[in-house]
Amino acid sequence: MNAILEIEHLTTRFATPDGEVHAVSDVDLRLDAGETVGIVGESGSGKSQLFLTVMGLLAGNGRAEGSARYRGTELLGLSRGEMRRYRGRHMAMIFQDPMTSLNPHLTVGRQLTEVLNLHKGMDAAAARAAAIAMLEQVRIPDGARRMAAYPHEFSGGMRQRIMIAMALLGGPDLLIADEPTTALDVTVQAQILELLRELKASLNGAIVLITHDLGVIAGLCDRVAVMYAGRLVEEGPVEAIFAAPKHPYTQGLLAALPRVDAKQPGDLFAIPGQPPNLQRGIVGCAFAPRCHQVIDRCRAVRPLLADLGCGRRVACHRVGA
Repeated sequence: MNAILEIEHLTTRFATPDGEVHAVSDVDLRLDAGETVGIVGESGSGKSQLFLTVMGLLAGNGRAEGSARYRGTELLGLSRGEMRRYRGRHMAMIFQDPMTSLNPHLTVGRQLTEVLNLHKGMDAAAARAAAIAMLEQVRIPDGARRMAAYPHEFSGGMRQRIMIAMALLGGPDLLIADEPTTALDVTVQAQILELLRELKASLNGAIVLITHDLGVIAGLCDRVAVMYAGRLVEEGPVEAIFAAPKHPYTQGLLAALPRVDAKQPGDLFAIPGQPPNLQRGIVGCAFAPRCHQVIDRCRAVRPLLADLGCGRRVACHRVGA
């Protein structure tokens, strides 16, 4: 397969007054051309920070170790100027809150054409024509008139479409969508997901979908990677993971999904306890304090990702034991 992104032993830490936070710990992940990979986990599991690290968008108190290679080129350690040449043109990220990502002082047209001026060197007329065409592609009607509007003049769903248009203008082959349907009503969510589904069919690259919504993963992704406490705990084809999850955490996430065929619709499963404090060193399996299958070894030795074949990996001492 043609690898677009190869992540190896990636670790991200943040220095805080209360100690160092291990947001991402020793993650290995590969994305190939033509596939959509879902990254799922609770809030604080490290799924967004993993790809902010890849994009070179860490906060000033963050530092990264390991490797993240885009088509063979190491991204970690590149200067800001070098990273800017990759962001937008080769890699793009759709953020979960378009109102804070779009500049409220600039028209939508100005923000769209800047992408083309910067990454493709287009003149004003060509950039405007391409931006209007992209607005039409993401189903924003009357694109020529909308170019003169400001972000606050659009609905939440329309702003998210503008973010998608902006991400696509540079022609990237790695598109990262971070919670793209957060804070949108159900109808608008469905529209955005349908747009992403169409992009999946037409984009000759890879899509990463970061979400806590397993239903979105099931509907859009080819593979899913499950993260917990900054670590990758399970990975595999979507159908296989949903049919037979191996890691107790993945089993808990799937069991917590509401089901229309439940015998007692009012009863929902909840994973007990809370995620660990990432400012403290974690010994053994990070999920051990919440796991109903825990054994003594789980508390003492960190389980490594084991290859189960057929594209599946899991980090659990009980699997195969």
